[in-house]
Formats: sequence, structure tokens, C-alpha cells
Amino acid sequence: MTEEKAAAPAPAKAPSGAKRPATGTSLAPLAKYKLVFLGDQSVGKTSIITRFMYDNFDRHYQATIGIDFLSKTMYLEDRTVRLQLWDTAGQERFRSLIPSYIRDSSVAVVVYDVSNRASFLNTTKWVEDVRAERGNDVVICLVGNKTDLGNDKRQVSTEEGEERATKDGLMFMECSAKAGYNVKSLFRKLATALPGSTDANAAANGNGAGLATQAGNNLIDVKLSAAPANLDEAKSCGC
Repeated sequence: MTEEKAAAPAPAKAPSGAKRPATGTSLAPLAKYKLVFLGDQSVGKTSIITRFMYDNFDRHYQATIGIDFLSKTMYLEDRTVRLQLWDTAGQERFRSLIPSYIRDSSVAVVVYDVSNRASFLNTTKWVEDVRAERGNDVVICLVGNKTDLGNDKRQVSTEEGEERATKDGLMFMECSAKAGYNVKSLFRKLATALPGSTDANAAANGNGAGLATQAGNNLIDVKLSAAPANLDEAKSCGC
């Protein structure tokens, strides 16, 4: 006698209008933005990036040769972004390489050393290079590094840096890669100004003003702490 198998019950029909459960997850592509760091040799471009990436500081950096690249994901309140950080050499012999890296950047970070007035004056040329390649379709941030060296070694005041930034429609911040002062705040401020962020969208009001000026006027206010006193009397450059 053969054994009869019971037929499997037919699956119940889903109510009309009911959504079928997803069989897989589809993630939106991560927005990627290119940030290029510019400035004279030894102003601290590499140190700022390293402090942000790894939260450490090396007193004995070797000069950047050509271009270095690092990438990090940053989690914001309204979205997640991938920051592509391009660290350029400040030496004159590498100057011809830099325009091609500026060309498709979203943000240009122009760094100077607050204890080196020449590096501050030379930011004019770096900003001109950015404008020549990107016009107003880029956020430019002027950054004064090495505030840990103290006021006795300062050659550029905070007020002078702010005045220059306001005049040229740039964002502005001072920081210390050595002490870690304002580095995270700097990158949060930059990320907030990126195209597609809530504040950058609010800035794009169709009045024809440059993106950098709009972003600078519409950024979330980042509360900055007072600059720390000298960490020590070490003669290292703090770059």
C-alpha cells in the first residue's frame, strides 16, 4: 500500500495593497567629497590631517613628496559622507602638480602657520590658484595652525586672519594639530558646508553668489573653545 502525502497548504494571499517584505537591502551610495590641503611647506597640513584621521601627533614628520591621499567616513546629523583628503606638498618644485588636484575638489583648505607671517601672506597665491581652477564652485577655508606656540611667537593675529577671510569670502578657523585644538571642529565645519548638506542647500538660494561665501554665511555656528596656553617650550615646529 502506497502512502499518500498530504498536499502542502496554499500560501495565504496577502491583503490587497499590502507591501511585500524586502528580499534584500539596497544602500544608497555614499556621497564622496574631495578636500585638498594647500599651503607652504611646514605649515602643518599633514599634521592636521593626521590628527583628524588618527588623533595623534608626530614631532618628526618628513616633508610630503608630491601628493598623499587618505579617506575617512564622517557621520553627521543628517547624513554620512566620505571625505577624500588630498595632502599636497608645499615645496615649490611640486607646485606644477597641484592645479590638477584642485580641479575637481569640493573644498580647498589653505593652511598657514600663525608664527610665520610669510606663510600667511603666501595664502593669497594659494587662494588665487584655487579660484583659477574652480572659480566660485568650491568652498575655501583659511586655517591658521600652530596656536599652541603661544602669543609670544605669533606673527599673525586671529583678527587679521578673520579680516582676510571676510574680505575674500573664505571660511576661517585657527587650530593646533599638536594640541588637537579645533581640528575636529574644523572638519565638522567643512562637512557642514559640503554640497548636499542641510546648510549648504539653504545657502544655494539662486542669487549668484559664490558657494564659499554662501557656505560661510550659512554655516551652523560651531562654538570654539579658547586657544590653550603653550603646551611646552619645545622648539619643534609643531607641523
